[in-house]
Amino acid sequence: MTARTLSGAGLRLLAHHDLGGHGDGMQVLRQGPVLYLGHTGNSGMGTSILDVTDPEHPVLAAQWPAPPHSHTHKVQVAGGLLLVNHEKFPYRSQRRDGHSAGLAVYSLADPLIPKQIGFWSSGGRGVHRVVWTGGRYAHMSVTPAGFRDRIWTVLDLADPARPTEAARWWWPGQADSETPEWPAGQRCAAHHALLAEDRAYLGYDDAGLVVLDVSDMTRPRQVATLQWDGGSTHTCLPLRGRGLVVATDEQVRDGPHAPQRAIRVIDVSGDQPRVLAVCPHPEAAFGGLPLRFGAHNLHENRPASYRSERLVFATYFSAGLRVYDLADPARPEEIAHWIPEPPPGQPVTQLNDLFVDGEGLIWVTDRIGGGLYVLQPEPWLARVMQQSADTESS
Repeated sequence: MTARTLSGAGLRLLAHHDLGGHGDGMQVLRQGPVLYLGHTGNSGMGTSILDVTDPEHPVLAAQWPAPPHSHTHKVQVAGGLLLVNHEKFPYRSQRRDGHSAGLAVYSLADPLIPKQIGFWSSGGRGVHRVVWTGGRYAHMSVTPAGFRDRIWTVLDLADPARPTEAARWWWPGQADSETPEWPAGQRCAAHHALLAEDRAYLGYDDAGLVVLDVSDMTRPRQVATLQWDGGSTHTCLPLRGRGLVVATDEQVRDGPHAPQRAIRVIDVSGDQPRVLAVCPHPEAAFGGLPLRFGAHNLHENRPASYRSERLVFATYFSAGLRVYDLADPARPEEIAHWIPEPPPGQPVTQLNDLFVDGEGLIWVTDRIGGGLYVLQPEPWLARVMQQSADTESS
């Protein structure tokens, strides 16, 4: 399968990989010459590892399936370890057991051949998304036994072979023993949090943004919340030097004409967060297409990746990849985009997750069958990226 560009401005296709025919890509991270990728789960594949020494010619180095009735669609890499989630899949399956639930820990003594050294069992439906950039504590969204939906949990990796739970926080009403107090038809569920100093900015579905004080990671404490019309809040990216958070509401419904899901710029410099602006929504014509159209995830400014407090990179499912300039946070502008032609048999692209590496290359996945795309900024965009890089935190 040879990928082609359907529409683009500021970005060009450098390479494409079909992931061995298992094109349902989800989270993707590059560390040096190696790329780690989790699969959405529809193909049954779990994790893929690619040698990207030559980014124009990625080579599949290792690949293994997910456990039965499970998916392992999230990866985190730091400190010589690979963390991989285990969660029940499909989500709406009526099966109550037979799936794997927890977090697997792998040694990267050989970065291309991970070796599992530990596993933390969560019970329940398992771990959804993990955030870990090194150090003692990882944190994640997990539906453990005794809860009806995902809560925020901190894991102690002091001994990576024997991870232990260090803390948990949940929205009142999520425990089986509690009575939900949110309106019928809404959902309160943790997705994941990104940290800036002693604050965790946590997307909580219809509860919006939850801000936690994590000065003591083992005793998280809620300090603020902000809700808005939209729902399904996914990523809350802090731009710590500017007192801003960029938040996506994930599109979870297929079109045509599904509810709009957007990207907001939020001022968190005071005691109470407030929405400053909404990033420009792609053309209305996308709303008439099948499958998902709307925001999903952002490049998360991880250490050793490209980092900027001005430029925001976002996946938008059928509207592809979008790049926003927040020079004026009250008036964000779209400055670049890229959309591939969909793979054979798929009506539209479904760009899903992304990672911008330290060289400025963008690695992006399709959630159904498109696999992995590698994008290179055009010279003018590369200059803007260089000028806008957060050199202090890189």
